[in-house]
Order: sequence, then C-alpha cells, then structure tokens
Amino acid sequence: MGHKKKKQSCLCYICRETQNLAPNVSSSHTINECHSDPKATHLRTLFRSARHHHSHHHLHLIFSLTPPFMAPAALRQRTRAPKPIYKLPHSPSSSSLGYDSDSDSDSDPEYADVFCEECRSGTDGPNLLLCDKCDKGYHLYCLKPILFAVPKGAWFCPNCSGDRNPKRFPLVQTKIVDFFRIQKPSAAMEKPMQDNRKRKRRSGGLIVSKKSRKLLPFIPTDDPNRRLEQMASLATALMATGTEFSNELTYMPGMAPRSANCAALEKGGMQVISKGNMETLILCKKMMERGEWPPLLVVFDPKEGFTVQADRPIKDLTIITEYVGDVDYLQNRENDDGDSMMTLLCAIKPSRSLVICPDKRSNIARFINGINNHTPEGRKKQNLKCVRYDVNGECRVLLIANRDIRKGERLYYDYNGLENEYPTEHFV
Repeated sequence: MGHKKKKQSCLCYICRETQNLAPNVSSSHTINECHSDPKATHLRTLFRSARHHHSHHHLHLIFSLTPPFMAPAALRQRTRAPKPIYKLPHSPSSSSLGYDSDSDSDSDPEYADVFCEECRSGTDGPNLLLCDKCDKGYHLYCLKPILFAVPKGAWFCPNCSGDRNPKRFPLVQTKIVDFFRIQKPSAAMEKPMQDNRKRKRRSGGLIVSKKSRKLLPFIPTDDPNRRLEQMASLATALMATGTEFSNELTYMPGMAPRSANCAALEKGGMQVISKGNMETLILCKKMMERGEWPPLLVVFDPKEGFTVQADRPIKDLTIITEYVGDVDYLQNRENDDGDSMMTLLCAIKPSRSLVICPDKRSNIARFINGINNHTPEGRKKQNLKCVRYDVNGECRVLLIANRDIRKGERLYYDYNGLENEYPTEHFV
C-alpha cells in the first residue's frame, strides 16, 4: 500500500526564501532530492539573474522546462507581465487602474512593477511587449504606430531604437526611374494613348445602370515634377521598411507556385472580371510602367505610420492599385508576425488557400491603412473597397474607390471585409 509523502521545505540558496513546492525549485540533483538540497535555487531567482545577459526570447529557451520540473504558468512569455500587486511609483493608484491584488497574489514580485510606459497600466499582460534593451513595457496598441503582433526577433522601444524618422529618397529623376524600372515611351506613342483614353470616356451614354458601371482608370497628375515627388514618397516608405518594389504577384521558390493560384478553387466561386474592366486594368498597368502613376502621396504619421493620401480628386470606381507581394500558402503563414497579409484564395480545402505577403516585395498598396470597424467614426473613413477577381483563371486583388475622394484625403479600406480576423479596435 502506498502512502502520501509528507511535503518538506527547503531554503533557496540565493534569495534565502523557504519554499515547499518542488516544481518551483531547481537543483543539481533530481526533483526528489531537491527537498533536502541545501543549495536549491528558485527558478525565478535564476531567471532574475539570467535576464540581464539574455534577451527574453532566449530566456524562454533556457527555462523551457516541462512538468514536473516547472509548471507552465511559471514561465513569463515575452509579452506577458503580471499585473502589479502594489502601488506603482509615480502612477495612479492601483484601484483606479483596476488592479485586483487578491487575484494577483500568485504573481511573481520580480515583475510586479512591469507596466506600460504610455498608459501606465500593468493590465492586459499578453499585449504588454518588453524592450530587449531597457526591459520597459509597452502595450502593442499603445505604441505609435501600433503593432499588430509580437515581433519574432529582437524588439526595441522608441527610446532605444533611436531616430525613427525615415530617410527621404533623393528627388532625382534618374534614381527614381531606376528604382521603379520605368520604361519611358516616345512622345509619339504617349499622345495617341492619352487621346484614346479621352475618346473612350466620352463614348459612353449618359444613362448607365449601377450593374453595368465600369471601373475607371486612375488619372495621373499632369505635372511631371509632382509625379516624381509622389514616386519618391513611395520609394522612401519602401526603403524604410526594407521592401523591394514590385507591381506584380511574385512566386518565390519554397512558397506557393503560380499553378496554385487557380480561381476555380475558390469556395463559392469568384467573380470573373469583365472584358471592359480587364482593358481598364491593363491600361493602368501600362501607365505605371511608363511612369504615369496614380495621384497618391505616401506620408509618415507618428500615430499611424506610413499612410497614403490622394494628391488630386479621385472618382468613385477608380482603380487605385493592385495588391501585390509574394504568394504563399496560408498554412505556412499562420504564425507569421506580418501585419499586411491579404487573402488571395479561400479554397474549399484549407491547405490550398493562398495569401499575399508584401513584406519583401510590394507596391503602394502595403501602406494603405485599415479602418477601425468597431466604431461609426472609423467606418465613415472607408473610401476604398478590396475586390478579388478571376483574371484569366488566376486570382487578383484590386483596391477600388467606393466613393469620390477629395484631394488630401487619406485612403482607408476594411481589413475585415472578407474575414473578421484582424484586430482593428485600437486603430485611429
């Protein structure tokens, strides 16, 4: 017959605190010998010593012990900090911040004073990100601009990361032409195409039903110097984010092949682009190839990061741009920390679903922000819609104006237009 073994206590060799729970104590011997080991050490004390020599994500590898050696709750995730169990210095009282000392009695005092440097609150631990240099905390949604997910690599707070103002791309025509690989046509070729566009716009009837309304090509800015400024603003944003310019979907080795982009696999079917809209899309692509770009300007906002605004009035149903980037299987990106992935294909078999990943290669679409679709004010900002088309049997994603847009107005669309999976409640 077995009998219940009496719990014994031991003294932590470093902090000299008595502990009678074996799973929280580390020893050079086995866990059964830990009770009698006079040099047993609290794991949290070891963690405290090691945290000054390793980044947080490295510490999790060092201390990722499994039961019975260490309970999972004892691990502190990189974004997880216990709520304070005592009043924070130079901060509002714990009661005003909603702290509950009774419910946090099990919190580790070593991290009890971790709080967000912006809102001064230690609540919402899973969203409290710690700087890998100064160890200060910031809520993901308190950062400016906010972060969608926890970065995989090292992360440094605004104070430790230094100057964050992006370096401007030089306003030099040759550099801009080379950066965007612009193919300048002869003046003889350019003028007939412009005249052709004008004739097409006048040829339509005055009475047009909503169902038959066609997509419109964007109208570039007339001033060539202003167009250079627009392109330079995009080049600045691309360089600041380490992104290579691309105006087409790209299929890289190790990711989804082009053959996987089959619109026929779409669950419920995908709308086929009409002949007229196809011609408009081709026209927009050709205009961009020769340097006639959409009248858009990329600006840096301290709260929202890079944003895109109209540099001239844009009419409803105008094609703004195509959403491009590397095409990959959704299952390969489920744990990706990218904040700009776009659904390309929702297949019946989830393993065949595709996403567009603009983190390495992209165009201006990456910098168009999303609305806060949790508030009426946020929803009113939407002036673009995201539409997926079957174009010659392949899936393509277009951003289209869904109303008239004024000059200077920032562009927004609904990130959750297809799937309600993007957290936008903290968007400006």
